[in-house]
Amino acid sequence: MQSRVSIFTPVLIGGCIIILVSFAVRASFGVFQIPIAEEFGWLRSEFSLAIAIQNLAWGFGQPIFGALAEKIGDRKAIVLGALTYAAGLVLSSFAVTPTAHHWYEVLVGFGIAGTGFGVILAVVGRASTDANRSMSLALVTVAGSVGQIFGAPIAEWMLGFMAWQSVFLWFAAAILAILCVLPVMRSSRPVASRSELEESMGAIVMGAFRDPSYALIFVGFFSCGYQLGFITAHFPAFVTELCGPILPGGVLHALGITTTSALGALAISLIGLANIVGTLLAGWAGNRWPRKYLLAGIYAARTLVGAVFILMPITPTSVLIFSAAMGSLWLATVPLTSGLVAHIYGLRFMGTLYGIIFMSHQLGSFIGIWLGGRMYDIYGDYTLVWWIGVGVGAFSALVHLPIRENRAPIPLAA
Repeated sequence: MQSRVSIFTPVLIGGCIIILVSFAVRASFGVFQIPIAEEFGWLRSEFSLAIAIQNLAWGFGQPIFGALAEKIGDRKAIVLGALTYAAGLVLSSFAVTPTAHHWYEVLVGFGIAGTGFGVILAVVGRASTDANRSMSLALVTVAGSVGQIFGAPIAEWMLGFMAWQSVFLWFAAAILAILCVLPVMRSSRPVASRSELEESMGAIVMGAFRDPSYALIFVGFFSCGYQLGFITAHFPAFVTELCGPILPGGVLHALGITTTSALGALAISLIGLANIVGTLLAGWAGNRWPRKYLLAGIYAARTLVGAVFILMPITPTSVLIFSAAMGSLWLATVPLTSGLVAHIYGLRFMGTLYGIIFMSHQLGSFIGIWLGGRMYDIYGDYTLVWWIGVGVGAFSALVHLPIRENRAPIPLAA
């Protein structure tokens, strides 16, 4: 009788550690919105644009690092990503103009691409068995949520006794420390079947481009990026300025959450905590039901949660309820989307194909983050940009329905 292969391989554990640290730092940037703007007297849109550029660079860098990993090796691509990430953080700590922050966030964005989902999901996906793959991808995604749980509160805590510049330097050191786990990032499993190994990257990519389902996945992932980018970058400030007061004697006050600023950081952490459950459920469900319907359901639920929240009074209770609800839907799209790409187009060039899809996600992030800051400077609140997010979520729920989930035919190599 053949024994069941354990899901917890060294590759999975190492990938989870890299994602955890990378996403802890990435998820903290919204906490720096107000401190940096107040120190230099900038408009909200200035640092918002820096974070938006970071997300856009992450998106463009993802297929580049995916292709590099498939050409020069996964571990070399991760090293390059970590060095780029750390360099961007160090240089940002010395930036005193908006333009400098904008340029240095390009490095941070490319660094996230080299240490983020595109590369790590492909490594873990290729190292997993067919039976374990969906849940393995979900566990890596959950590691990103664990990083999000700790990233924003740690940044808020460190800002209490050191300058934001020093926090950036400590974060750069943390990024370099993830290189210690690279020795375990080696798979003993073949990366693909014989037929997949005979495929050329150009043939597979061009075949995907001609497939309407690939285009629908690309378009649908845009709203995920818009919503996640906007909330990560602006929700702490949104809560700080618009939420009702935290009253003495309540549970939050007893836990030491006495200001709306601290509540904003807690909200990001709670989103990450709730996402652990949501993403694991998505990974489990992805092995049992069509992924396109699961994705459509997630986007429809996000639309409903966002609409109800903005229509209700903003109170500490509503912030916590929204954070838990949105968190359960937060990164649940990632194992389903990446698993859909692997299922339809194979594992050989999963990193490149998912990286291209991820560009749409990060284009959405760029627009959500930049538009949030721009609309705030014009109107003094986030209402309009929030409703745009509700609309694109509904659109994304619809575009997933026509996707064809059966395996795409392998194009003949040129």
